[in-house]
Amino acid sequence: MAAYLIADVDITDMAMFDEYRREVPATEARYGGHYLARGGATRVLEGDWEPHRLVIIEFPDMAALTSWYGSPEYERLKQIRFRCAHTRIMAIEGTA
Repeated sequence: MAAYLIADVDITDMAMFDEYRREVPATEARYGGHYLARGGATRVLEGDWEPHRLVIIEFPDMAALTSWYGSPEYERLKQIRFRCAHTRIMAIEGTA
């Protein structure tokens, strides 16, 4: 069953974030991940949520998603992201 990573990213250093953004897709692809949404326009329909840059990545399953998130190749990029953005990230399983 597919699993989805949903991230709300508040970028604080765009130059550093550009490095992260250039390198991260190759790491996701190794685990079967691909973007469904990546920083496009948003519109809040209900509630008081004020999203920043939203990203949705689909993986084949939760095991692939969590393997990517904990992988050595992503760990280096994660450290870059920690320095240039405030991020809220969640993972959710899709429906069967």
